Amino acid sequence: MVKGRMLQGARAMAEMVALCRPKVISAYPITPQTLIVEELSQIVADGDLEAEFINVEGEHSAASVCLGACAAGARVFTCSSSQGILLMSEVIFNISGMRLPVVMICVNRSVSAPLNIWNDQQDSMILRDSGWIQLYAENNQETCDLLLQAYRIAEDHRVMLPVMVCADGYVLPHAYEIVDLPDQEKADAFLPFYEPIYKLDVENPSTMGAYADPEKYMETRYMIQETLKKSIPIVEEVARDFSNTFARPSYGLFENYHVDDSSTVVVALGSMAGTIKDAIDELRTEGEKVGLLRMICYRPFPKEALYEALRNAVNIVVIEKDISLGASGAVATDMRAIFQGRDASPRISGFVIGLGGRDVTIDDIKLAIKKAQQQFEDADFIGLKEELELEGIDA
Repeated sequence: MVKGRMLQGARAMAEMVALCRPKVISAYPITPQTLIVEELSQIVADGDLEAEFINVEGEHSAASVCLGACAAGARVFTCSSSQGILLMSEVIFNISGMRLPVVMICVNRSVSAPLNIWNDQQDSMILRDSGWIQLYAENNQETCDLLLQAYRIAEDHRVMLPVMVCADGYVLPHAYEIVDLPDQEKADAFLPFYEPIYKLDVENPSTMGAYADPEKYMETRYMIQETLKKSIPIVEEVARDFSNTFARPSYGLFENYHVDDSSTVVVALGSMAGTIKDAIDELRTEGEKVGLLRMICYRPFPKEALYEALRNAVNIVVIEKDISLGASGAVATDMRAIFQGRDASPRISGFVIGLGGRDVTIDDIKLAIKKAQQQFEDADFIGLKEELELEGIDA
């Protein structure tokens, strides 16, 4: 018998947020994130969660409310997408710089212009350097599981940094799946009440987010960098504890799908991993040794663990829903850096796919794998419409 309930992804995410007992929630509606905070506002209005739901005039203000409430010692939550995430960006950097364990969902969506409301991962990738831990989910169950883990990781006194759980827009929050959520007692046992190391308190005055001149600023970046590196085993530790507590798989830094016996390994993150697995299953029935390493923890970038997992691969095929315009895909660039100066030297090809919500098909995945096996590819776009491509070149 299958456990769980058939829930729309947004509702499941909202219920999991409520199980984490945030005291302050603030967000501004933007497609395709809006459903999550609509559901949360209803949960608060119905009295099922004791929290302040604060309506604001924009995403910058939503992030600012969460920053202030977290600095005062409250557990907080927000979420956004696309242009909303970018409007938050000033505050997103402030939150990590102040070492505040804010948790948010980035419902991944393309960025303008041209205006497009469908899914790719450009928005969160733009903020990969902001000092936030970033976790990418494949499905709604994993999004919910990662939310619970995100608060444990962020509030760990060895970390005290914010966490962004990334879920592909429409593909996940608007889809209905069977999701197994814990009861409140189990959630509370896994995630204790928030006990900040430091907070704003009129009885014990302190300064947070102060001015730092050149004599001090560089050390603040160093401390965040070192903490992020040291948080890698903590992400794994929390994942193991989650798996043991709830008897459900939790892959930690990444999922290994037929990697160990494969000469060609696809690296990807997010919901398209399901399609990639289907393509790999077909290729393996034809005798090809192909696997998938699905990244979950993208920041901090677990380069040593990735090197050990991929060192025996001949071809690494990075397929991603983003592009660092003028360079390569963000993940492909990071993957290539892993192997510089090392004994292992696989051929690492990068492919850009699914931008603006374009379908990612099994044939697309197979084409990328075939191209990579034949020659090196750098930021090759898969699934372009030939007539539009030629029109753009002629212009």
